[in-house]
Amino acid sequence: MKVRKNDTVMVMTGKDRGKKGRVRFVFPKKERLIVEGVNMIKKHTRAVGGIRQAGILEREAPMHISNVMLVCPKCNKSVRVGFRFLEDGRKVRFCKRCQEVVD
Repeated sequence: MKVRKNDTVMVMTGKDRGKKGRVRFVFPKKERLIVEGVNMIKKHTRAVGGIRQAGILEREAPMHISNVMLVCPKCNKSVRVGFRFLEDGRKVRFCKRCQEVVD
């Protein structure tokens, strides 16, 4: 996958277009991820004994991975990501704009 946990991404489509955030969780099989502070939903919860109080919680919802782009740490812009092998045999991600290694 081109986006991993703790990467900074920019949302390209939807109601939160243009917002930047850090990736909290990635679900590779579903091709979805959760970005901190983006795609907020309101979840109505029922009280459970003395454990949880009833109310409306606001939390992040998963969004499709195609709706975000990685923000390059060097360029500080949203960029496409490529893969290449280094001399020592490691496979790393790189920014296609500035050719800098992201990993």
